[in-house]
Amino acid sequence: MPTESRCHPTPTPAGSAIIKAKALGFPWDTIDPFLFCAYHDDAYPAANAEMGPAVSLSGRTLGQDFSRKDGWSMYHGQTVPGFPSHPHRGFETVTIVRKGLIDHSDSLGAVARFGRGDVQWLTAGQGIVHAEMFPLLATDTDNPLELFQIWLNLPARNKMVAPHFTMFWSQDIPHHITQDEAGRSTEVAVIAGRLADAGAPLPPPPDSWAAQADADVSIWTLRMDPGASWTLPAAAGAGTQRSLYFFKGQSVSVDGEAINSHAALELRGDCAVALVNTGSSVAEFLLLQGKPIAEPVVQYGPFVMNTQAEIRQTLADYQRTQFGGWPWEDSAPVHGRSPERFARHPDGREERPSISIK
Repeated sequence: MPTESRCHPTPTPAGSAIIKAKALGFPWDTIDPFLFCAYHDDAYPAANAEMGPAVSLSGRTLGQDFSRKDGWSMYHGQTVPGFPSHPHRGFETVTIVRKGLIDHSDSLGAVARFGRGDVQWLTAGQGIVHAEMFPLLATDTDNPLELFQIWLNLPARNKMVAPHFTMFWSQDIPHHITQDEAGRSTEVAVIAGRLADAGAPLPPPPDSWAAQADADVSIWTLRMDPGASWTLPAAAGAGTQRSLYFFKGQSVSVDGEAINSHAALELRGDCAVALVNTGSSVAEFLLLQGKPIAEPVVQYGPFVMNTQAEIRQTLADYQRTQFGGWPWEDSAPVHGRSPERFARHPDGREERPSISIK
């Protein structure tokens, strides 16, 4: 594959929209304004009475299990898989849950259960502690979990804004569905950004880089039938950077280049890109794009600031305040056996799919 782009605004057979490509790892490589992208695809077995796996956990390093032994991991969970209480400052998390459920709890007193196509967009801002647990509810069948967690940077002016979370329930997420000349479908879920005929875009949190009119942030998932073809439109403005992750399927063609294994592709933003699913099974992609924030990034674990001095201040702030403290008895709360999804915000407002309760 080419290591540098030969792309023209209207691609020709002699040009390519691909800047570079590499195999997918864990986590996936990202480019400004994105910081991190993890894809979790866990084939959890049936549940026990504690909403954990109903199998022996021997041989796993509980609290630090990323092993994918038997096709799944406990991560930092001891009984229920997931990520018990941990802090963040200076960026946002966008969590797209395709299968299974996540139980969210945080230091602001908010809780949520979401999944099955829902998205949570959390602005950590000046600091928040939260837990993300993966409760297993089915006791008589497997409990598959599939999700993306994406970290989107905040510009310096917004790194110390108040924490905030937004729920995008699955039925509210715009979808763009097209058929090629042979009647094969491509479906695009538009979590952020705008795509023609996909309906009104969802409003990102007010302090997000994605809320800036000229930031051109898009987060899309694409699903293509076997043999389907679709053209990814050029980005809206100059300077947009984009990554396209081919993560499911056998083989695809991207701007005429054969991609025969799962890969992260950095693409030119100023080009429309022809995509073809050349395999015999469904192909799926994640698109991340946006204009770069183009500021220094200094990261220390779950904290992302602009200078080392700000990281030192963050560590001191967290030691002093614990970002408001942890109001829950357990560091890894789960929210019961009901499969109903909900969110309760710090101000007491509750919401559920298609329902808002004051």
